[in-house]
Order: sequence, then C-alpha cells, then structure tokens
Amino acid sequence: MKQYADLCTHILETGVKKEDRTGTGTISTFGYQMRFSLKEGFPLLTTKRVPFRLILSELLWFIKGDTNIRYLLQHNNNIWNEWAFKNWVESDEYKGPNMTDFGNRAQTDDTFKEAYEKEMEVFKRRILEDDAFASKYGELGNIYGKQWRDWRTSQGEGIDQLKEVIESIKTNPDSRRHIVSGWNVEDVPSMALPPCHTMFQFWVADGKLSCQLYQRSADVFLGVPFNIASYALLTHLIAHECGLEVGDFVHTLGDAHIYSNHVEQVNLQLSRDEKPLPTITINESLTSIFDAEIEDITLEGYEPHPSIKAPIAV
Repeated sequence: MKQYADLCTHILETGVKKEDRTGTGTISTFGYQMRFSLKEGFPLLTTKRVPFRLILSELLWFIKGDTNIRYLLQHNNNIWNEWAFKNWVESDEYKGPNMTDFGNRAQTDDTFKEAYEKEMEVFKRRILEDDAFASKYGELGNIYGKQWRDWRTSQGEGIDQLKEVIESIKTNPDSRRHIVSGWNVEDVPSMALPPCHTMFQFWVADGKLSCQLYQRSADVFLGVPFNIASYALLTHLIAHECGLEVGDFVHTLGDAHIYSNHVEQVNLQLSRDEKPLPTITINESLTSIFDAEIEDITLEGYEPHPSIKAPIAV
C-alpha cells in the first residue's frame, strides 16, 4: 500500500508540530487524499499486522446501530474501552486508585500500569456481567452507529441513513446523494469521541460501487489503517447486497497527524517491504448487510510483517 507509505512520508517531511487535545503532541498536515482500487486487493496494511477481526466486529457494531461496548467485549474487541473506562473512573461512583491521565501514565509508569490493567479488568468484567453497569458506563453516547441507523430529527423522528442509502443505490444508482453523515452538530457534546470519520458518499458507475470518506481527524499510525480497511469492507458488503462490483475507496483527510510518540514506529514500518494484499470473501447466501455476522466474511491470503505496538492517545 504505497498510498499509505506516501502519506506517512509526506507528514514526516512536510508536517508541522502541533499541540492536541490529548497533550501528546503531533506532526500534522492538513488536506490529503488517497485512492485505493478495491479490485487490486483488500487494502489491509502488510508492513505491520492489522487485526482484521477487530475491524470486522467494530464495523458490524456500527451497522447494528449499537453504541455500547458490551457487544465489542463479547467479541474480544477492546479498541473502544478507554473512552468508556474514562467515564467510569471520572465518576463519583468510582472508588479505586486515582486514574488521572491513565492512558499516558500507563505507558511510562510500571506500577501505575499494573493498577490500570487491574482496574480495566474489573471494568470489563462488570460491563459483561452487570446490565445496569453496562447501560450506564458501557454507553458511548450517540456515536457512529446511532447516527448511521437512528439520526434523530428536530421532530423526534429517526432516520436510518444506512438503510436509506442502500435503497437509493439499488433504485437510483446515478444519484449524487448517496451520503451518510456521522457529524450531528447537536449530538457532538454528548459523544465520548466526536466522529473522526464524519461522512461518506457512494458512487456507482460501470456496475461498480465506489466510496469516498471524509475524515476530519486522522491518527495515521493507529487509526488510519483501521479506517481504510473498515470502509473498504463496508463498500464490499454494500456492493454485495446491491449486486455490484467494487470500484475505488477514496480517503480524504482533514488533520492527518502522527503522534510524537509514534514516530519511531512509523519509521520502522516505512523500512519494511510491502507484501501482496489479501482478498475478501463474503458468504454468497448473505442478502442484507444488516444480517451479517463475523462468520460471513473471510480474509484470505494475509501474510503481513509482525505487529508494531504504540500507545493510544485518549
């Protein structure tokens, strides 16, 4: 995936140093676009291992309209834990050790890391076993799944954007309105993390479905590989339901940044050779993406370089 490597190189060579919400600091550039032909292979990075099952279970979580991390934990997916955990440890009900700035401190203080991991395990167990606790602290607010499947209007009605866009692709493929928005201005304050991938648009031509994503904020080392694969997979699933081939995935970035504590990892990744891209197979009997389960999607031929660990900025 030369497109991704070129993005990393562009940021390292031309980006500017900026402060950020997490206090970590970034090297950042503004306005960048990548294009991936989905016919040439599934765009999952090969210069490091990217956990496809986490991408898959997260996407199915969005598609279901779910906003509670319990479903993710049931599928051994921990990628949204920190934001929910933050709500708990900053609440009046939390009686454990001080977890202030837990995300960053756990990376540098071994004693704190041990306490953090212990409290996180308690938190996860309670989410899985305690319905009331899960309802209160597993909920992330009106994030992606809610906006995609149940956008609330000023009249209190719900709009299923994802269902409507699929129907529009089927019945009016030449429309320029195949759009789903995650950026609901009214709901942003209530979200654990306002949508980074804010809106996406589909385009049909020559029997192929293409997708363009606009992403306002892009964590290039940790987040962007997930985002590329997630929206490529969504395009595959919708094309499958609509009887179309896949075309391109176009990824447009606003603030594209590399966190200051990810630079070493990015350089390691850039030193590695690319390997052949894998392919995706979808269960032929699947007729609706809303019925999709993990077992319906298979990744084949993925033989990447080893994974590269890096701290997440919360």
